[in-house]
Order: sequence, then structure tokens, then C-alpha cells
Amino acid sequence: MVTNRSIGLKLGVGALLAACLLYFYAIPTWVRSPSNVREIVMSPVFWPTVLSGLMALTGIGLVAGALRGGEIDTPDDEEAAPPGGPAAWARLGGMAAIMVLTMFLLPRLGMVWTSMLVFAATAFLMGTRYRVLAVVCAVLLPLALYGFFAHVAGVAIPQGNFVRLP
Repeated sequence: MVTNRSIGLKLGVGALLAACLLYFYAIPTWVRSPSNVREIVMSPVFWPTVLSGLMALTGIGLVAGALRGGEIDTPDDEEAAPPGGPAAWARLGGMAAIMVLTMFLLPRLGMVWTSMLVFAATAFLMGTRYRVLAVVCAVLLPLALYGFFAHVAGVAIPQGNFVRLP
């Protein structure tokens, strides 16, 4: 019988193992930081380290939540069962189509415009209840990231052939 507790434990332990693998093996082995990096947030090691820390915190939270207790779900309960069937397969196919379209749109529209379209399409495909907020986030988040990387970090962001950002 699968319970929320066992799922939480498995996910938490998996997240902790992944965080340890990332922090103790993957980052020291594959990520190099040049010695002339002036700011720590610009170092190639900084963000993977932050990611491994957040993953470890998530794992600890999942394990703690599972150990604190929880109710036992019965697998026969149809209302508690995750939605499946044709709608789930349609969403999966939609996600595959979005990924394929992303590969075709990236060289033509650029990373910022493609990210906006992908964010909005994914939000609507998943059936968000907050459509206006999804569109606002789809526009503002890629623009903010572009502004940071292009103007603060000095990283060249791929631009499209039609509309170029300053």
C-alpha cells in the first residue's frame, strides 16, 4: 500500500541523495571557477551550490513532514487518485509539442521571446486558474532575466532575427 508518508520519505531521501551527489561529486568534478571572478554570484560554482542547498532543504522538509505523521491514503479512493486517462496523455503530448516548437523558435525569435511563449503556453496547457498572472509572469520574468544577464552579468543572450532587445 502506497501512503503519503512513504512517498514523502522516498522523495525526501531521493532529494537528499541528489543534493549530496551534486555538492560532493558533480560540482567539484565538472564545474570550474576562474580565479578572476570578482563577484561570487558570477562564479560558475555559486548557483549549482545554491541549487544543491535548496535541494537538501527540500529533502529535509519532505522527510520531516513524512516522519511527523500523516494519514494513510487508500488506493481504492477514486476521488484521491491522480487524474489520468486521455486528458493526461493530451497534456503530455502538448508538452512534447511545446518542446519541439521551442527548438524551432529559439534561433528565429531568440531566447527571451521564445521563453515568453513557452511559459504562457505551458501555463495554459496545465490549466492555470490565474491566467492574467501567468501572462504577466510570462512577459516580466524573461525580461527581468534578460536585463540581469545582458546588462549586469555581461552575458550575451541569443537574440532573434525579428525583434532585438537593447
